[in-house]
Amino acid sequence: MASHHRAPRGFMTFAKNSEATNYLELAYVQALNIKNTQQVQQYAVVVDAATRDLITARHEQVFDHIIVAESAGPFDAESQAFWLSPFQETIKVESDLLFTRSIDHWWTAFRLRDICLSTGCKNYRQESADSRKYRRVFDDNLLPDVYNGLMYWRFTQTARDFFALAGQIFSNWNLVSAELKHFRENAPSTDVVFALTAQIMGPASCTLPSLDFINFTHMKPAINGHAESLKFTEVFVTEFDSGMIRVNNINQYHPWHYQDKQFVNSEITEYYGSRIP
Repeated sequence: MASHHRAPRGFMTFAKNSEATNYLELAYVQALNIKNTQQVQQYAVVVDAATRDLITARHEQVFDHIIVAESAGPFDAESQAFWLSPFQETIKVESDLLFTRSIDHWWTAFRLRDICLSTGCKNYRQESADSRKYRRVFDDNLLPDVYNGLMYWRFTQTARDFFALAGQIFSNWNLVSAELKHFRENAPSTDVVFALTAQIMGPASCTLPSLDFINFTHMKPAINGHAESLKFTEVFVTEFDSGMIRVNNINQYHPWHYQDKQFVNSEITEYYGSRIP
């Protein structure tokens, strides 16, 4: 496939602000974090027009690529990620995820596939999570246990076919969801859409479950054994110390999906920002 003017490798996220969450600021901190922790530091953010209007010189100094993409719903732009990415090789991450160490060696592992979704997740103890509370639709429908919160693709026909199929599933969601057992959400979940896509394409072609490090720590309540009504910062002693995150004195070495959008504060922002030349 022709791929003119694409940078070799980089990270990419989506940041569409809502009334409740300033995703642009989360992406800004993530970009600073990546430039502090990774050798591959190129960073692209996909925004809608309203969020683009909020971008300042401060953001432009850190974002290497700012891509404006409108979408009919909150998730369907993600099915366009293949075409939106400015990179030959892309690691796409949720904007509320931070790295405490380099994952540059993961690029080599990812190249075993043209597209690779992370499989499973870990709890704060760095153990494979066994809670299935948030994954019942996956289990009931025998779907692969994939997460789009951290995924990789190369600019190849196989990856293009994956995203084209995901786009068809998004577009026909009313028909598709009617066939799913125990799915009660009106809007399509990107994880579910990508799991369906992976199931059709063949899970072995777009996952690497034998490499059980290709996933992230997820701070959702049930995964970490506490009540839904509480934030993890109300349950665990959570520290940020010179780029390392500790939860109950356990260093978080895996990519850390903090999920509580209020976690990032001025201390974290200033720490990463002060270390950018």
